[in-house]
Amino acid sequence: MNDAAGATLRLANGMEFRGRSFGYVGPCDGEVVFSTAMVGYPESLTDPSYAGQILCVCYPLVGNYGVPADRMGADGLSVDFESEHIWPRGLVVSDCSPSYSHWNAARSLDEWLREHRVPGISGVDTRALTQVLRDQGAMTGMIVPDGVEKSFPVPDPSEENLIARVSCSGPIHYPGPGKRVVLVDFGVKHGIIRCLLRRGADVLRVPWDYDFTGLDYDGLLLSNGPGNPEHAETAVQHIRTALREERPILGICMGHQLLARAAGAKTYKLLFGHRGHNQPVRLEGSTRCFVTSQNHGFAVDAASLPEGWEPWFTNMNDGSNEGIRHARLPFRSVQFHPEAASGPVDTEFLFDEFLSEL
Repeated sequence: MNDAAGATLRLANGMEFRGRSFGYVGPCDGEVVFSTAMVGYPESLTDPSYAGQILCVCYPLVGNYGVPADRMGADGLSVDFESEHIWPRGLVVSDCSPSYSHWNAARSLDEWLREHRVPGISGVDTRALTQVLRDQGAMTGMIVPDGVEKSFPVPDPSEENLIARVSCSGPIHYPGPGKRVVLVDFGVKHGIIRCLLRRGADVLRVPWDYDFTGLDYDGLLLSNGPGNPEHAETAVQHIRTALREERPILGICMGHQLLARAAGAKTYKLLFGHRGHNQPVRLEGSTRCFVTSQNHGFAVDAASLPEGWEPWFTNMNDGSNEGIRHARLPFRSVQFHPEAASGPVDTEFLFDEFLSEL
């Protein structure tokens, strides 16, 4: 990569950051966001919640432990990744290591991005870029290699239904000896399914707009996913029907926002979102705090929760809502990721609590 061609990251506000192309050499555009995670780039890049985005990794050195091989487990899930695809449209790093060393690595990050035709740009001052995004908010941008013509405006990914793009196309059954969980796929990470299967659940994964209300199941899990929750109104209507029953419901990330909207609350777009492994959240009514993994650009307006619902967790950095629960019925959801691939796993116990209610 030392002989790589030059490239430019251009932002919608007119700012430009010069760097070098790596991965697939070609242009891309999307919403530019940043992640504070120190590790976990294979998991982040295969997280469907990053669909439509150009991901800036804040940690200065990326790629030094390579990328695992594509392996599928007996359960039909990827062993090392969170899906079968790379979902961000582009990757921005300060320094992409040209070599790697790890027992599980099969190729470099550069090679992996080329395989999936995902452009990358290195040599960028990611600290300066992150400061811009923190001050002005996530915005559209583009990666443009030298010699390529591309200009603004570009489509805003939050205006399209990214959930429909990343969801499964039909029901998928993951057999287990325990209770039946219907998992509504808004862009589910494989880590969520693994957590359920390890605990013996029988999982039926259905598309985002599937009418699950007539199915026989013990619990409902609403998965993570990308983009604006306003595009999933079909799912909200199905969730609203499920709320008339007393079967347990657990929402995660996008599922949290959709459960809140089904209950009657509002959602809004955050300035720059929460993405990384080090977001502290406090359990309401206590001083107990958990370090969580997150990836979302929208949040629930806790002040709009209807009677019978209450905040469950709160973000300690900006005070935004991180979870809700019903005061009497087994309905609850969290904005963060309790499956937390690639970590931390402080809140994985929430799966135990959910399954214990079935």
